[in-house]
Amino acid sequence: MQEYDMGEIQWPAGYVPGFSDNFCSNEVIVRDLAVADIWPFLVEAARWPGYYANSSDIAIHGDKGPALELGDRFFFKTFGFPVDAEVVECVPPVEGQAARIAWHGWSGDDEHRLDVHHAWLIEELSGQRLRILTQETQNGAPAKELALARPNPMINGHQDWLDGLVAAARGAAA
Repeated sequence: MQEYDMGEIQWPAGYVPGFSDNFCSNEVIVRDLAVADIWPFLVEAARWPGYYANSSDIAIHGDKGPALELGDRFFFKTFGFPVDAEVVECVPPVEGQAARIAWHGWSGDDEHRLDVHHAWLIEELSGQRLRILTQETQNGAPAKELALARPNPMINGHQDWLDGLVAAARGAAA
């Protein structure tokens, strides 16, 4: 049996799954799409509301964009939270390696503060397959509440994001 090495998310201190207040992981593996098909729909944040209904009011600070880059600060609303964020990892598509983007986001103050690390990994697999992995860890009182919610809004919401991302890329490729 042939073995395959698949990439994993790179976690900053304080956000490692199992040590954070909440964690969610969603993944799809699809055929006949490439990293380059997906990448613009993910890094051009203004496109998110077009395929992911749980995002709105996106603004990239400092007249940057349209694509998010390392160090960019931006704002968006999701899951009822106004989120300020900063891109902390950005590895655009390169032949033979996974593309990555991650941001640290925060919302609220004091006991209502929510801090997140949201990361994406997109890699081409054998057989014209594409793997899209998104994982998020959260800290703070709102994260503890979200971790107890059933059905899990983070798992369901991020699955909608993945499904919409794939559909958008397929529509653009058609």
